[in-house]
Amino acid sequence: MGPGAAKPAKSSRATGGSRSKNGADAGGAGRARRGRRRTIEIMDTTLRDGEQAEGISMTPSEKLVIARQLLTSLGVDRIEIASARVSEGEQTAVADICRWAKKAGMLDRVEILGFVDGGASVDWAKKAGVKTINLLTKGSLVHCREQLRRTHSQHLAEIEKTVLGGVRRGMRFNVFLEDWSGGMLDSPDYVMDHIEALGAMPVARVMLCDTLGILNPGQVREFVGAITERWPDRHFDFHGHNDYGLATANSLEAVAAGADGIHVTVNGMGERAGNTSLDEVAVVLRDHGHAKTAIREKKLNEISRLVEVFSGRRVSANKPIVGDNVFTQTAGIHADGDAKGNLYESRLKPRRFGQARVYAMGKLMGKASLEMNLTKLNITLDKEQKQVVMGRIIELSEQKKVVTAADLPFIIADVLQSREHRVFEVKDYAIVTNRGIRPMASILVTVAGREFQATASGDGGFDAFVRALRSLEKEMGLKVPKLIDYEVHIPPGGKTDALVETTITWDGGIKTRSVNSDQLAAAIEATAHVMNLIALKKGNGAPKRRRATPKT
Repeated sequence: MGPGAAKPAKSSRATGGSRSKNGADAGGAGRARRGRRRTIEIMDTTLRDGEQAEGISMTPSEKLVIARQLLTSLGVDRIEIASARVSEGEQTAVADICRWAKKAGMLDRVEILGFVDGGASVDWAKKAGVKTINLLTKGSLVHCREQLRRTHSQHLAEIEKTVLGGVRRGMRFNVFLEDWSGGMLDSPDYVMDHIEALGAMPVARVMLCDTLGILNPGQVREFVGAITERWPDRHFDFHGHNDYGLATANSLEAVAAGADGIHVTVNGMGERAGNTSLDEVAVVLRDHGHAKTAIREKKLNEISRLVEVFSGRRVSANKPIVGDNVFTQTAGIHADGDAKGNLYESRLKPRRFGQARVYAMGKLMGKASLEMNLTKLNITLDKEQKQVVMGRIIELSEQKKVVTAADLPFIIADVLQSREHRVFEVKDYAIVTNRGIRPMASILVTVAGREFQATASGDGGFDAFVRALRSLEKEMGLKVPKLIDYEVHIPPGGKTDALVETTITWDGGIKTRSVNSDQLAAAIEATAHVMNLIALKKGNGAPKRRRATPKT
């Protein structure tokens, strides 16, 4: 047993199996504050643990942008931004963030991972300007014995020396219990002795790590409950990993058992299957955990996209909360139900997250889906025209072609054999690129039949095209939206003449897509699509014929 340790409660797992007198789980009844809606601390470790995902490396300037967004815009309580002693570049990033945080009065919310290394991590942290170290200690007997080659007493003595030495130099400490989950399964006495010994040291938080994501929700509630029952006045965080896809559920159970804080990453980024996802935890705790956080939900999508761009790690379209498809209804019956009273809407309302409901185009869509998309475009069709358009959409879908709402005006125009709805058109363009000479673009476009020409240079052919188009904004009466994301897909095994699918995301959440064997041509066509949508919504060039008549 460690210094001052008491024996843990007896159970099959030697810890959390006991029940209170009223029959409730011990972990669920140990703290009076568990009965009311508690505020849970959120510590984001995207810039430290999240960056441990394979192939991820962000620059100091990118890290600074993310840190500022996390603390000021999104509202996380704390951020862990690096591991001590990794590299000079990492120290530069930490120093940049700490300088900004100090000016903003937020330095106490910035933390790094440090090691039991005789003060070397403290030296590194002091030089970088950080004030809080999350000290990595061993939370299981096997890690202590096999990796450190130390007895538990030796490890505790070294921890105490590191903490006391750091405190004398103005440093604050939280302590990680690495492989805590393994320790609770295999050496619970060791874990309890470890936490007891930490209670005699100036440590603010004890952080319980399911390092390999091996626990299930029942085990998390049992183990965390046993600890919070025994030390009701200590602050405990839960740090989960998603190897079994249980990180969010485990975090919910940790809070139910009395944990005060949860560790997360943006988009669930991290080693192997990743860490607990920030967006999921913030929403689940509010809706299912009888708990509050400081997270501003309408900013979740914004920070997700920012990290997606900087990390290069794409977010799955069906990712809860921030995935592209999470607020998309595909089945026609769902659109019909929503039209008749939002029958297919839950607490996860799009507007709650600054998003909008989308009704997908495809063979499963119904009349209500088409009607809602037409309404968004401010276009009306008669009954016969709608049937023809529906038939064309179904035909395209059965050919395994992706059909989006942005394609609708062009489907209408093609089906009705009319170009009325192509208010904006790129009539001609010439892109000149030479080695050593800045690319040039000369363009000829029309808006409602009026011609406009412009020439501009840019950093590439497409950039030159967009700059030329932007120079015509005032004359056209149309503003070119800001480009948010640009994706290019080529079929596996495709040759140099393969069709290229280019998808561009514009400011406001608009996505346009085009397919062409020429990548530049596909991008220009996708740009023409968004300009046409803007023109249609603005009412430019309204057709005089009866069919496909815009609403008045």
